[in-house]
Amino acid sequence: MDISSGVGVLDKAAAVLTALESGPMTLAGLVSVTGLARPTAHRLAVALEYHRLVGRDLNGRFVLGPRLAELAQSAGEDRLLSTAGPILTRLRDITGESSQLFRRQGDIRICVAAAERPSGLRDTVPVGAQFTMKAGSAAQVLLAWEEPDRIQRGLIQAHFTAETLAGVRHRGWSQSVSEREAGVASVSAPVRSPVGKIIAAVSVSGPIERLTRSPGRLHAPAVVAAAEKLSSVLRRTGRE
Repeated sequence: MDISSGVGVLDKAAAVLTALESGPMTLAGLVSVTGLARPTAHRLAVALEYHRLVGRDLNGRFVLGPRLAELAQSAGEDRLLSTAGPILTRLRDITGESSQLFRRQGDIRICVAAAERPSGLRDTVPVGAQFTMKAGSAAQVLLAWEEPDRIQRGLIQAHFTAETLAGVRHRGWSQSVSEREAGVASVSAPVRSPVGKIIAAVSVSGPIERLTRSPGRLHAPAVVAAAEKLSSVLRRTGRE
């Protein structure tokens, strides 16, 4: 495999990652494809595994690791945010309610874009606002498709249950009524990267008096359409 930047160890690590693009490989397979010596291929694969750039499948074969998807997600963030404004504005105009885009950061979720209802009673969520991952429809969406162990940890002291999240995965959207704040209801849907990872949640929120105690019946189709529009932009503008 002819990959040369002049930095030997980096070129060899790149050769390992490039080889794994074709799928899981044993150490012998890596040696065959890359042309590296067996000790070198093993040392590099284990080092890349330490940094989560390489992982292992159930049979112990080397595979591309989760860190690559995380880096790709970050690379797509600018595209997501630059496109979100018009879509959130359209969602606000369709529903008559404030709309937001949330991203998860550890144990909190952050509003990274918003379009506020211009007048009347509304749920104001400014850009940069931080909320718990324990309540609210956006928190449900951002947790529902995580790995089972992360879901279990996320459910500790949460205002929703595992059954709630199963329903979110089944429907493709979530709703909450007075979870985050008394008197406020919301509906959220997932934004996916081109590889299918949940990277954000689109939401509308407002007073229960307008959204009712079943806000999904009113606004789920519009929220899902907005989230799918954002997802489609990422699919068109780059592979992650």
